[in-house]
Amino acid sequence: MKRSIYLLPAAVVILIIAFSAIFVVDEREKALVLQFGRVVSVKEDPGLAFKLPLVQEVVFYDDRILSRDIDPLEVTPSDDRRLVVDAFARFRIVDVRQFRQAVGPGGITAAEQRLDLILRSELREVLGSVSSNDILSEDRAALMLRIATGARAEASALGIQIIDVRLKRTDLPPQNLDATFARMRAEREREAADEIARGEEAAQRIRALADRTVIELTSDAGREAEIARGEADARRNNIFAEAFSGDPEFFEFYRSLTAYSRALQSNNSTLVLSPDSEFFDYLKSDGGSGATPQVPADDAIALPEAEEGSSEVEAEPSRTLVPLESAPSDDQPAQDDAPVLEGASIGN
Repeated sequence: MKRSIYLLPAAVVILIIAFSAIFVVDEREKALVLQFGRVVSVKEDPGLAFKLPLVQEVVFYDDRILSRDIDPLEVTPSDDRRLVVDAFARFRIVDVRQFRQAVGPGGITAAEQRLDLILRSELREVLGSVSSNDILSEDRAALMLRIATGARAEASALGIQIIDVRLKRTDLPPQNLDATFARMRAEREREAADEIARGEEAAQRIRALADRTVIELTSDAGREAEIARGEADARRNNIFAEAFSGDPEFFEFYRSLTAYSRALQSNNSTLVLSPDSEFFDYLKSDGGSGATPQVPADDAIALPEAEEGSSEVEAEPSRTLVPLESAPSDDQPAQDDAPVLEGASIGN
């Protein structure tokens, strides 16, 4: 009975010791077996592994690709134009034994701090040897490759492999942004002024060409109009000449009626003429006695209308003639032996 009481605790202790001697290596990790702080073995294959209980301890390290963001760094390129660079790196622990010896018990935290120093140094060295335009151009990929290549040599001493280095952002310092934006605005305003000047110059050329075209077209149209007007006047004169030669008496009668139509208007003017004036040849009696003819007031003589385009005011279709011996008006004094024709206007 007493033996069974002692066997149970012993079995428990044995089980505890047995379980403490067994550990599992995950496929995403690497294990480092330490004995009193000294590296005894490295377990990289996933599965079960064994160690001495109470004497040895196991430290696990991540076997995946890790990333590290670098704090924004201010660099000065070769053109003395300061830039603020924000970068990050991807790395992996490839030699856990060397990694343990290099960083000690600090582990991944200490490794990241030392990696920051390496990357910041490489960033300053590489970006300081080129201009800011190169950093902001397509050559940026080549610069990142140079930074990664330079950092690999130093990071290998830590048992770390640098996979890649990338520049996330490249900005100007806040104190330089206002000056840079002002310079950019000035450049854009200058380009806009150049474009406006070129546009105004082109507009002046087009406007001058249009004015010249208008003058040429107007001149040609005026010349053609004058030619057409001259030809029309010539044809009209020929027609009048033929009509006059065909019947001179009727032609003179027609001209007299036209003169009556133009002279005898409805305005309140007075026409003063001599009784034996040729203007009244067709208004005199046939007896030739020289007496002033009387025209009935109720008889209307239809006078022909004035020619189209004449500067005279067009005559009304018909007009009533009054006796020529009518007394002069109060506003117009009578002249010696001159009849006054009331209601008539002086032609232009």
